[in-house]
Amino acid sequence: MQISPSAAIERAQNLRQNKIIHELMDKDTTVMFEDPLENDMVLNMGPQHPATHGVLRVLLRLDGETIIKCVPELGYLHRGYEKIAENMTYHEFIPHTDRLDYMAPMSNNVAITLAVENALGIEAPERAQWIRTLVCELARVSSHLMAMGATSMDVGALTLFLWTFTEREKLYDIFELICGARFTTSYSRIGGVANDIDAATLQKTREWANQFPGELHTFELLVNKNRIFVDRLSGVGYIPADKAIALGLTGPCLRGCGVPRDLRKDEPYLVYDKLDFDVITHNDCDTWARYIVRVEEMKQSIKLIHQILDMMPQGPVQSDDPQTSLPRKANIYTKMEELINDFMLVNFGAMPPKGETYTCIESPKGELGFYIVSDGTGQPWKMKIRSPSTSNLQGLKFMSEGSMISDIVAIIGSVDPIMGEADK
Repeated sequence: MQISPSAAIERAQNLRQNKIIHELMDKDTTVMFEDPLENDMVLNMGPQHPATHGVLRVLLRLDGETIIKCVPELGYLHRGYEKIAENMTYHEFIPHTDRLDYMAPMSNNVAITLAVENALGIEAPERAQWIRTLVCELARVSSHLMAMGATSMDVGALTLFLWTFTEREKLYDIFELICGARFTTSYSRIGGVANDIDAATLQKTREWANQFPGELHTFELLVNKNRIFVDRLSGVGYIPADKAIALGLTGPCLRGCGVPRDLRKDEPYLVYDKLDFDVITHNDCDTWARYIVRVEEMKQSIKLIHQILDMMPQGPVQSDDPQTSLPRKANIYTKMEELINDFMLVNFGAMPPKGETYTCIESPKGELGFYIVSDGTGQPWKMKIRSPSTSNLQGLKFMSEGSMISDIVAIIGSVDPIMGEADK
C-alpha cells in the first residue's frame, strides 16, 4: 500500500521518536515500543508540569488510559551541590542545605551540622540539642502539611491545600521569631545553633501546638471520608514492602508499606531517646497509606513538641571550642584571641581529621544522609548527599505501571518529592 509524502514524513518522525525512547528504556522492554503507530501513545509528563512537584519528567507509554511503561527522569536542575561543597568550608555550605528539601530547611541544617560535628568528633551543648530537636519536628509538620495539601489538590481538593498553607504560615511566623528568616533559615551552626530561643517565642510555639490538633481534625473531616478523595487514593500506587526495601524507599513511603523503620527510634540522635513517641505504619502499601502515615506523624510531632517545651534545659546553645565553632560577635570585637579564632575559621574552616563519616537523620521525607571524606583541611575532599526524594522516586516506576493516567498525579503526590534535593 502506498502512502502520501506527508504520511511518510510523519511515520519517520514517529520512528525517530521511538528510537530515542528505546535509548531511555530498559533493553528488556524495548519490544513494547516496536510499532509507535498502533493504539499505544507515548506521553511526556513534565518537566514543566504543576503535578510533578518540580522539574520531574515522567515518560509514559499508554494503552488508552492505562500506563504500560513509566520512566522517571531526574536531573533538570543541574545544581551540583556536592561539587560546590568541595570548594568551600563546612560552615559556608550550611546555607546551601536550605535549598535541598526547601519544605524543611530547619531539618536540613541540623543534618549537615550533625554530619560535620561527627567528622570533627565534637558535640553541641545540651540546650542546643533540644532546640535542634524542636525545630526538626516543626519542620516535619510544615513538610507534611505541604504533602497533605498538595496531594489533595492533585486529586481536586483545592480547599484543603489553602487550609494547610494557613497553618504553614503560622509556622513560618515562628521560624522568623526563632532565626529571623521564614524560608531559608540557616539556623544550625557547627557546635550548636545561631542563637537561643527566648521565652516568648517558646510560648508562641506552645500556643500554636495547642491549637493545631483542632485544625488538623477539621482538615481530616473535610476529606478523609469523602468518597471521591478516598477512591482516588485507595488501592492506587501499590508497592509491597520487599520491593520498597529493595528500591531504597525510606520515610513515610516505607512506613506506608508496614515497615517500622524510623531513625529517630532505630538509631537515636539528638535527644529522641529521651522522648516518647510512636512510629506510625500502615499496611495497605498504597497512596492512601502514605497519606495516612503523614497525617498521623503530624500528631506524633505535636506530642514531641509538647515534651520538648516541657523538658527544655537551660544553658549555652553554642560550643566554645575555638578550633571548630565561630565565636560571638561581641567577643570578636572586644578580645584579640576571639578575633584571631574567627579569622582562622572564616578563612580556613574547621578541620576534621582525615577519614570518612556518614551521618543521617530522619527527615520528613526519609533518610537524609551526608557522607563526608576529609583530607584534614577545612573543606571536604568529597561530600555525597543521600537525599530521600531521589531514593523514593525510584519506586515511582513500579507504583505507576498498570495504573490509570490520572492516577500518576496522585502517586507522585504520595511520594512527596522535592526536586531541589533530588537534583543535587
